[in-house]
Amino acid sequence: MAIEIERRFIVKGLEWRSFIEKHEDYKQGYLTSNTNKWAIRVRIINNKKSFITLKSSKKGIENYEFEYEIPQEDGESMWNLSLHKLTKRRYTVKYNNLNWVVDYFTGSNYSLVLAEIELASINESIKIPSWCSKEITGLTIWSNASLAQWPISVWPIEKRLIEQKPKNLETNGT
Repeated sequence: MAIEIERRFIVKGLEWRSFIEKHEDYKQGYLTSNTNKWAIRVRIINNKKSFITLKSSKKGIENYEFEYEIPQEDGESMWNLSLHKLTKRRYTVKYNNLNWVVDYFTGSNYSLVLAEIELASINESIKIPSWCSKEITGLTIWSNASLAQWPISVWPIEKRLIEQKPKNLETNGT
């Protein structure tokens, strides 16, 4: 069974850019998404590779995730049929000998920057980079499926400010 274990954060500032190793452009379309059940998405990377993904919350920082490569033509057709879409540039960054990804959203989520790290176990200890502010792990409002349906550009300004307000994070451990 495919289990994904990840932690997610809102990114502040530009310091993370000094750790970039590569980037790819993503288009994601949601064929169905229910934040309490399953999300089914098509993901197109650099307009060259397409994947279909089935994702559902398990508990805490764990999610079920099943992803399969599909023909590019099928991916583009599904993208065109999707009602809820988002675009982003995904950066791979190396921090403290771990691979993080930083998503810089474009389109209706423009200027939102989120970081995530996949863990080998729920007990894995990490050092949280200084460029990570508020932890958003498990907050469905920040899931890609939610951002495709309700992009930050339609959020009231007050909600944007409250949701993105940093809180103190420990720099060691989980």
